[in-house]
Amino acid sequence: MPSTLPDGDPVPADGSLPDQAAAGRDARTLSFYVHVPFCATRCGYCDFNTYTAGELGTSGASAADTWLDAALAEIDLAAKVLDDPRPVSTVFVGGGTPSLMGAGPLGAVLARIEDRFGLTADVEVTTEANPESTDRALLDGLREAGYNRISLGLQSTSTRVLQVLERRHTPGLAFDVIAQARAAGFEHLNLDLIYGTPGETADDFAASLAAVTASGVDHVSAYSLIVEPGTRLARQVRTGLLPMPDDDVLADRYLQAEEALGAAGFDWYEVSNWARTDSARCRHNLAYWTGGDWWGVGPGAHSHVGGVRWWNVKHPARYAAALADGRSPGHAREVLSVDSRELEDVLLRLRLVEGLALDALPDAGRAEAGAAVAEGLLDPSAHGAGRAVLTLRGRLLADGLALRLLG
Repeated sequence: MPSTLPDGDPVPADGSLPDQAAAGRDARTLSFYVHVPFCATRCGYCDFNTYTAGELGTSGASAADTWLDAALAEIDLAAKVLDDPRPVSTVFVGGGTPSLMGAGPLGAVLARIEDRFGLTADVEVTTEANPESTDRALLDGLREAGYNRISLGLQSTSTRVLQVLERRHTPGLAFDVIAQARAAGFEHLNLDLIYGTPGETADDFAASLAAVTASGVDHVSAYSLIVEPGTRLARQVRTGLLPMPDDDVLADRYLQAEEALGAAGFDWYEVSNWARTDSARCRHNLAYWTGGDWWGVGPGAHSHVGGVRWWNVKHPARYAAALADGRSPGHAREVLSVDSRELEDVLLRLRLVEGLALDALPDAGRAEAGAAVAEGLLDPSAHGAGRAVLTLRGRLLADGLALRLLG
């Protein structure tokens, strides 16, 4: 089952935020993340806040209808709480499996956000989708509703790897969907890959990369497999049925991805993300990484506005009940200190191709940056220009290096 939510301070029943949340907001973008908590089946490696119909003990249609009513109510709540003149610059619908909802409900969510907040002229609107629950009719409906970016979970083209991950789709189905999405007029297309699955070979991953680069997508995300506590995969590793992913193999796979994607015209812009052009970069994720504001709609969704972070109750029934009663579905929140915000800023910005300014670091951190240049972890030219920018080797050690730079 999904992991446990952290504790924090109580969220007021009306969802109101402290004054600091509005301070300086005109300099930040505003985004919405919408969480769809439904899946047809649970993949063995997943610890996201998702539920199958059997786990909910209700029909999928009933749960979906209840979710939609509650999501629309939370958007209304957001409009009251934020009282915000900024139009929304990005919307990202994730899950779970948003494509199970159909174009009508997903379109209704976007329409409510537009009605309550407005959208920027160049708004980026993304939905995740799974190959087995996506067809041309859905894609046409989403495009008509205003969605312009699709992120599809491919994970691998190896049947053996997909079986270990407990993915239901066949390898070729994702590429059929990509072709249909392109024909439907989607401007940007992303494929997700997972590497390091037990039993995956270098040839398996090479085949996945070759298929992805030949598909015509303009964005690729590649993530190492993480064995999350409480998942079926974790139990299989603990009992010896599957080996734990090897760190050296994961590093080799990352280098393999960089070489193949670079040769195909993709440039990295965040440690786990590559795009063919600057316009193909995921602006929604960039908002997370560069300190934008976002409201998370849905069970278990997290939000962050002006240094205030909160997270919703996890179960769809509790989430819907709170909103039906006119209450915030927030489970808890925290007001981040200046030091905490600076810490997060370093951790996130270091992962970007632009890196971060050296003067954002403490004295000890700047000294560590100099040492990291000598170790081949930071780019010497960028360092000379006053920035900390990861080298390829530095990307392999980004999280540990960020902690060093914090002094």
